[in-house]
Amino acid sequence: MLHIVFETANIHALKNAMELDESLQGDVWEIKDDFMVGPLGDIYGAEGYQARRDWWKQVLEFSPYSDQLDIVDDKLTVHNLLKKLDEEPELIVWIWMGQNAHDVCGYYWLMSQLKEYQGRVEVLYMNNLPFINEKGNIFYPAHLHQIPPKEFLKAKRLARPITLSEFEVDPDEWKKTCQDPSPVRFLEGGKKLVGREIDFFDKEILAHITKEQQKLTRVLSNALAKMKVQTGDTFLVWRMRELQLAGKLVINGDWSKGWKELTILPAGAGTETENTLTSDAAN
Repeated sequence: MLHIVFETANIHALKNAMELDESLQGDVWEIKDDFMVGPLGDIYGAEGYQARRDWWKQVLEFSPYSDQLDIVDDKLTVHNLLKKLDEEPELIVWIWMGQNAHDVCGYYWLMSQLKEYQGRVEVLYMNNLPFINEKGNIFYPAHLHQIPPKEFLKAKRLARPITLSEFEVDPDEWKKTCQDPSPVRFLEGGKKLVGREIDFFDKEILAHITKEQQKLTRVLSNALAKMKVQTGDTFLVWRMRELQLAGKLVINGDWSKGWKELTILPAGAGTETENTLTSDAAN
């Protein structure tokens, strides 16, 4: 068995569950790109792939992950997956999805390339399903890593083969999503994605900007903790940079020294140092 997940934290959650249930044993592979945000036009073609890489390069600039652009290669992961499926006829693939746009977009992107392996690819979708948390209370997890290891024993019963009908319909839905120029995807329910504007998360950021100077990392962690719909930290920090350029907030400090060295104030409450985004705005 081979497991596919869409968040690094999910790898650790699954491996912890494997320690409790040997039937879950298998390699865990991750699709790393966050297809919830950014351009998707011609996503499987050379031009679309390069356009997306260029966009991510801009977003990852000044982040702790700027060196990961050339490391992350989901196309190679899929190539290796197809090769493994061909070489191991008995191999079954489980695709794990939490109820969030990040996982659902990753599912669509991946499964659209696996049609010829119908019957050997199964999906486990935690779609509006109740689980028991560490305190014994019922909750509805949006992400796999929120599920306690022992609850994965219940989750595994959700595994079912992706049907031939789904292999016909779901790639068409994904194609429509990719043709929508909206740069953010939002999950309305089930597997239904709708487009949103690039400023979709800006209100979540601005809600945590106070009159007193705060560390950028504190604003980021507070926003992520309160957001009902989450996205990645790099995307949010990139939006902070864009909000600064738009004059909606002030970021003080030297970006080259990392996020921890930066502070944030509301627009008009402080003066940017010469090492902020002034040089970026000119580029």
